[in-house]
Amino acid sequence: MKVISFFNHKGGVSKTTTVYHVGWMLNEMGKRVLMVDTDSQCNLTLTCIGEDQYETFVTNAPNNNIKYSLDTAFYSKPQLIEAPECVNVKGHDGLFLLPGSFEITEFEVQLGISFQLSNSFSTMNSLPGSFYYLFQKCAEKFNVDYVLVDLNPSLSAINQALISSSDYFVLPTSPDYFSQMAIKSMARILPQWEDWAIQARKVYKNSTYPLPNVKPRFLGYSVNDFNIRNERPTAAFDAIIDQLDNVIMNQLYPSLKAKGMTLEADNRGTLCIAKVSNFQHLQAKYQEYGIPVYALTDAQIGTIGNVLTEHKNKQNFFRNIYKSFANQIINLTL
Repeated sequence: MKVISFFNHKGGVSKTTTVYHVGWMLNEMGKRVLMVDTDSQCNLTLTCIGEDQYETFVTNAPNNNIKYSLDTAFYSKPQLIEAPECVNVKGHDGLFLLPGSFEITEFEVQLGISFQLSNSFSTMNSLPGSFYYLFQKCAEKFNVDYVLVDLNPSLSAINQALISSSDYFVLPTSPDYFSQMAIKSMARILPQWEDWAIQARKVYKNSTYPLPNVKPRFLGYSVNDFNIRNERPTAAFDAIIDQLDNVIMNQLYPSLKAKGMTLEADNRGTLCIAKVSNFQHLQAKYQEYGIPVYALTDAQIGTIGNVLTEHKNKQNFFRNIYKSFANQIINLTL
């Protein structure tokens, strides 16, 4: 099992879309994948299950979500965390979802208190590592190769615990000024989180759910939702993407490398894993059917003739992008 978190504390960077499309593609390539929704907005869950089916799902399976699964740890129940049933996504063999919960934010205060390394309450010491333990149980139950975690857009205690429990993390971005500001912020915050985790792994090593003895490593970033011309970003977006790359290479990467949070002997010319332009017409169809844009059927696209041909060409374009994305994840995490 390899745990990969997709994180940016700026919203609107296509984080959930990235997790879903990459997870689906990894599964197409023969990998067994568990996608985990840790965002209280539950957008990944809604995409996987469908907005029209979500209320029925919650009614019929109220305990099949990440919050209920962690109740054992956070409410000090006399039993170990167990894997829920999870959801088989769209009937695909080997593609699963651990659904999210709006109520998961209730854990923030307890988790924040548990980060105090001088805490004398043994039950509190188990809280930061409970997320990883749950992922382990799910991975064992469903024989999973990759756990892809969709984090909420904040610098929350939950996100700190998740990053500290990850083998790797990916940074989805969008080509705008605020993405640059978020990256500069993470260049300061992520090393601080790792400083805490270095101590917490020692202090909590004998707890019921210890933090994993892993150091989260930066796989790279993606740029999403921009306009293209001739399959290239327009000049305006290209300039902003260059600025993003500059901030990542000159501020974020050095700060992570100083803490050992980068890949060893990383000789890539760029840390950009993928540039994914906006989906245009296919965006509405992706949202309607909950199917990745490259996997929509002709009937789901709903056009004919030259327009359909144009959309299918677009599908192939995105398929190649996400196939490259998934291939890089496989190769970088060997």
